[in-house]
Amino acid sequence: MGLMISRGKELIRINPANRQKLEYSTNEGRSWMLRHSGSSNGDFIELNDNGKEILATTTKGVYYSTNDGRSWMRRG
Repeated sequence: MGLMISRGKELIRINPANRQKLEYSTNEGRSWMLRHSGSSNGDFIELNDNGKEILATTTKGVYYSTNDGRSWMRRG
């Protein structure tokens, strides 16, 4: 797991200044756009792409996303 993953033609990362936000880049990290912002999931700690979904470890548990990090559901 890590702070950034590669998913298709996008890079997705935890915002380094605000760990409640996820950003994405379509130009190999030269610029970043906001993908998700919210405190209900807690602070993002790590991301992992298992092929079907993105998994995130947060300060409030493990979450998963099936839409490239736009929305999150708690696992378990």
